[in-house]
Amino acid sequence: MTLLEREEISRGLSANLSIRNIAKTLNRFPSTISREISRNGGRAKYRAILADKQTWIRAKRPKKCKLQINIPLNDIIADKLSNKWSPEQISGYLKRTYPTDTTMHLSHESIYKTLYIQSRGHLKEELMKHLRTQRVMRQSKQFNTKGNARGGIIDAVSIHDRPKDIDNRTVPGH
Repeated sequence: MTLLEREEISRGLSANLSIRNIAKTLNRFPSTISREISRNGGRAKYRAILADKQTWIRAKRPKKCKLQINIPLNDIIADKLSNKWSPEQISGYLKRTYPTDTTMHLSHESIYKTLYIQSRGHLKEELMKHLRTQRVMRQSKQFNTKGNARGGIIDAVSIHDRPKDIDNRTVPGH
């Protein structure tokens, strides 16, 4: 969304237009406009320039990992991993132990990423040895090569199952 579009949203809000009307004039979906407004202060406090500035701040990369920011969370995860807990169990434990504190919630996928991508990761490499699977790299369930015949002969017949007349080599090509 551009600054000009944000200014149109601001004008529409000051004219008490509905979100659907604003979306129609901008040729955008109403849900896009609604999210933009709620993300940047709501109907009463929305300002185009401030919203544009905040959007650029939120989009800044690279972002710090949640485990770099939240040291107690990092310590809990490191302790659970050293006790042979799986990342799925740790994630569930955090959600049950801290149901209202979202800063202490972390998905199992984020834990795996911090372990396997060391440039991004904040957890120590020696914690990887406590995982139940001792893989060096993690594979997606969807995009792995297990069960595919890559590099192999499809419907290959074993050399032991070939006909006996091939052994005497009377036919060319055998």
